[in-house]
Amino acid sequence: MSALDDLVGLLDLEQLEVNLFRGDSLDRDRVRIYGGQVLAQALMAAGRTVEPDRSVHSMHAYFLKLGDPHIPVVFDVDRIRDGRSFTTRRVVAIQHGQAIFNLAASFHVREEGPEHFDRMPDVPAPEALPAMERLPDDEPETIDRKGAPQIVDALDFRHVGGQWSPPHEHRGAGRDPDQDTWFRVRGRLPDDPLLHACIVAYASDLTLLGTATLPHPLAEDESLMMASLDHVMWFHRPFRADDWLLYHVHSPSAGAGRGFAQGQLFCANGTLAVSVAQEGLVRMIH
Repeated sequence: MSALDDLVGLLDLEQLEVNLFRGDSLDRDRVRIYGGQVLAQALMAAGRTVEPDRSVHSMHAYFLKLGDPHIPVVFDVDRIRDGRSFTTRRVVAIQHGQAIFNLAASFHVREEGPEHFDRMPDVPAPEALPAMERLPDDEPETIDRKGAPQIVDALDFRHVGGQWSPPHEHRGAGRDPDQDTWFRVRGRLPDDPLLHACIVAYASDLTLLGTATLPHPLAEDESLMMASLDHVMWFHRPFRADDWLLYHVHSPSAGAGRGFAQGQLFCANGTLAVSVAQEGLVRMIH
C-alpha cells in the first residue's frame, strides 16, 4: 500500500450511525494528533451527510484540546439546516468523552455570478524547484517527524526560495512574513471533489502559523510553543489536489502571544481556488 493510499484511507471514515463517524490516526509516534488531520476528517464527516450536488464553500473550526493519536476520534455531525441552495453542518470531534475540536461547514449548489480574483504571485514553476527534503513543521517541540509518513511521502512540496526553515531553527536576522510553496499529492485521486477538498484542508495547516514567526528571530536561549487555535477556509473554485497548487501565505499580525496568518491557494493556471486564515498560539519560552 502506498503513502497516498494511507492518506486516502485516513479520510475514509467508518460510519457508526446515521450522524456518527470514527476516524483513526496513522501518526502514533506523535505527542498529539496533527491538526490538519482532525480538520480534514471532520470535513469528510460533514460532507458524508450532504447531497452530492452541493460542494463545501466554507468551514470555520476551533481546536479545543490536544488530540490523542493512540485512540480513534468520534465525529458527531449535527444537520443544522438543509435549504434550497445551502446546507449547514456542525461537527464535534470527541475523545475520552470530551470535545477536542468543533467545525461549522457550509455547502452550496453550483451557481453563476459576477467573478474576479487576485492574481497569482509571480514565482518559479514547481518543475523548476527541488522537492523538499524536510517537512514543514509548525510544532517542533511536540512532533516526531518519523510519525508523519503520509505527509512526507504522499505529498510533493516545492518551496519557493529553497528549503523551508522551521520556527525552532529561525535565528539571526528576521525575514518578511511571507512564504510560497507548491504542492500536490504523489499520484492520481478519484474524481471526488469532497476528497480533494479534505486533502487540501489536511495540507493547509502545515505552513500557516510558522509564517507568523519569520520576522522574529530567536535568541539562543529561546524556543517556541505553537498550537493552532482556529482555522477558516473558503472554497471559491474547483481544483484537484493531484494537480499543482501554489500556497501563498502571509502573516499580517502577531502579538499578545498569538500569530495570525492568511493563505491563498492558486491552481497552476492562475485561478484562485481557496482562501485560508488561521490564528494560533505563539509563545516564547526562555
